[in-house]
Order: sequence, then C-alpha cells, then structure tokens
Amino acid sequence: MDARLDYLSSPTAGKIIKYVMSAGKALKESPLPTTTMELVALRVSQINGCAVCIDMHTKDAAAAGESAVRLSLVAAWREATVFTGPERAALELAEAGTRIADGAGVSDEVWARAAEHYDEEQLTALVITISFMSMVNRLNVITQQPAGSYEPGQFH
Repeated sequence: MDARLDYLSSPTAGKIIKYVMSAGKALKESPLPTTTMELVALRVSQINGCAVCIDMHTKDAAAAGESAVRLSLVAAWREATVFTGPERAALELAEAGTRIADGAGVSDEVWARAAEHYDEEQLTALVITISFMSMVNRLNVITQQPAGSYEPGQFH
C-alpha cells in the first residue's frame, strides 16, 4: 500500500508537523503516567482505525515493558481484568472523547470517574492526549499512511 500523500516531505506540512511533534514531546513530559498515555493513544487509534498509530503505540508500549496480554486486551478493556481503576477511567474517557460525533459526548459520570483518579494537571494531559491522537489519526487515515515499519522511538 502506498500513501496518498507524503505530507511529511511537504515544506508547508514540514513546518506544521514540527510543531505537532513538539506538542507530542511536551505531552510525554506531563505528569500523566506513560503507561496510561500509551494505552489511551492505542485505544483512540483503534477507534479511529489508524493503523500507523496502532503500530507505533503498540511497539512503543511493548518497548517500555507493557505486556502483550494487556496490549491485546485494550480493544476489550471493559471485559478485561488486567487494567487498574485509573487506567479503566482513562480508557473510558478516551472512548467518550473520541466518539463525540456519536452524540453522547463526555458525560458527567465519565468525567467524574476520571477525576477520581487524576489531578487537574493529569486530566489536562489526558484530554490533550485524546485530542492530539485524534488529530494525528486523521492525518494518517485521510492520507492512507501504511503501517508496519515503525521502530520504537523513531519519532520521539
């Protein structure tokens, strides 16, 4: 499969992508636990059907020590017993925040469950991670970026 557009080589996109990548690096420096960030990035990417990001975040999480079992169960996290309460709340918020077009939005109950486990700084990072991933997912899905060749740490 070939990409529709090599947006990374465009001078216009190159300037913009530099800022996008800087935002991603700033998120990694946030107080949100890295494991939570990777699980959320993976779940958002699964929902949006972004193979490039699924490839990236699965490999980055595995390289950081995440188990194959937990990575395999992210798509069915509600029925899995391998996630902590805070991770479950983050994944629930990720799903609600990614599926806002479905009309439900993020309910007060979903928000309250996340707020039980994360302080304001962590919630901010969580919300930005969800939004950031949806933006990157859309760039890759629209341009049909092929997946499978990512090496851990390649874009960090």
